[in-house]
Amino acid sequence: MADSKREIERKYEATAATRLPDLSRVAGVVAVAHRGVTELDAVYYDTEDLRLAAASLTLRRRTGGSDAGWHLKFPVASGIRDELREPLSEALPRSFAGLLRSRVRDRALVPVVRLVSARDVHHLLDAEGALLAEVSVDRVRAERLTGGAGTAAWTEIEAELADDGDPAFLDAVERRLRKAGIRPSASPSKLSRALAETAPKRKESRAGRSRQKPTAGDHVLAYVRRQAEAIVALDPAVRRDLPDSVHQLRVATRRLRSALRTYRKILDRDVTDPVGAELKWLAAELGIDRDQEVLDARLRSGLDALPRTLALGPVRGRLRVWSVARRNGSRRSTVALLDGKRYLALLESLDALLAAPPLLPAASRAPERALPRAVLKEYRRLAARIGRALELPPGHGRDLAVHEARKAAKRVRYAAEAARPALGRPAKRFAKRMKAVQSLLGDHQDSVVAREALRALAVQAQAAGEPAFTWGLLYGREEAAAAARERELPEVWERASRAELRAALGG
Repeated sequence: MADSKREIERKYEATAATRLPDLSRVAGVVAVAHRGVTELDAVYYDTEDLRLAAASLTLRRRTGGSDAGWHLKFPVASGIRDELREPLSEALPRSFAGLLRSRVRDRALVPVVRLVSARDVHHLLDAEGALLAEVSVDRVRAERLTGGAGTAAWTEIEAELADDGDPAFLDAVERRLRKAGIRPSASPSKLSRALAETAPKRKESRAGRSRQKPTAGDHVLAYVRRQAEAIVALDPAVRRDLPDSVHQLRVATRRLRSALRTYRKILDRDVTDPVGAELKWLAAELGIDRDQEVLDARLRSGLDALPRTLALGPVRGRLRVWSVARRNGSRRSTVALLDGKRYLALLESLDALLAAPPLLPAASRAPERALPRAVLKEYRRLAARIGRALELPPGHGRDLAVHEARKAAKRVRYAAEAARPALGRPAKRFAKRMKAVQSLLGDHQDSVVAREALRALAVQAQAAGEPAFTWGLLYGREEAAAAARERELPEVWERASRAELRAALGG
């Protein structure tokens, strides 16, 4: 696994004549140590159509300085990036190839820009001599290697926070720089500036474009595009095993599939149904690990809530062994899934769908007319399923009906979220109400799944000669929790289905 660090930095405009002000006057700085000038030589790689740059990703091979090697940077927020490092080698590290696969796929990575920098480094130190930040004056020469043949040169100032430093310290540094007349850079990175300044000159078109009001199709495609981009962007986060990444990838997959199903009057289902089937497959595969994670957390929480006197036998050890056995190899299988041809083909099909959207005549309608109809159609399906669930007696049949209602509630919520940019606050309020319904139904389903697991654990414990009392007690608590959710459902549904809320959406 590559070394990783959180990079927090700010860039400022400068010229060859720019001199740093006295930074020892920054609050907290006791000394400024001049570390001399370092020569850095970096080649930046991308696809020929600059897919990485479009996503603000940076891949480079750099020599010189204390961190020579391969560097891969992922944007986190403005001025904040996660930087991964691998040792210097001729070939691209395999770990980086995997992290870039959702963007690059079968495209070749080629050198696009070479940056040679003379970095004049200054360390800002506190009273104990610890590093607070590094401030450097960089004199940069850029050479375009692919997609152009231009060159550029500039000088900039870079202030990078020390590891685990307080980001507020950079505010104090900036105030001092601004007081000296130094202003923030217009470019977020050296690479983006190099690409802009070395790009081939294009003739500007004089033909003006008439501004047209967005159609229903525009809004639906924008939502589909956001979810497709989320899938691609979350792929490397899953590979890096970042918290909640699998869950977020699965949610994006479900949102996208839901939009394709809900807005069938706008997007031709002959084209979108095969894509939707593959999205369903992906969500199911991702769910294996995520569902087990949710179940483990619920069972542990149930055990934690019990008095110690009621935890009879080696219950925690048995739960741990059971969980490990069910999750063994799940991460490897998830990464293998993302490396598989079927998944990569799905990403290509999403690109094709967005490049040539299968729009139907209804797509040209005003969103205020077309979108509410689709949302309310999903709402009526949900209403029918909840009505059926409430009519059934408690038991397996009702559990299944509640689960079907939960899936319908997700579709209504996602449909309203997709319509929100066009419909505004009514759609936002509607989605919020649907989320409340979904959460209640979801908690009920989690209880159903937990009871199945608790019964299995009780059987295993009994077969091993251990007390099964605790598992039975937890089963009873889950049964009571599910019954409580069923009693709450009519009231929560009534709040979510008021007539004025439907009217606000045009129903």
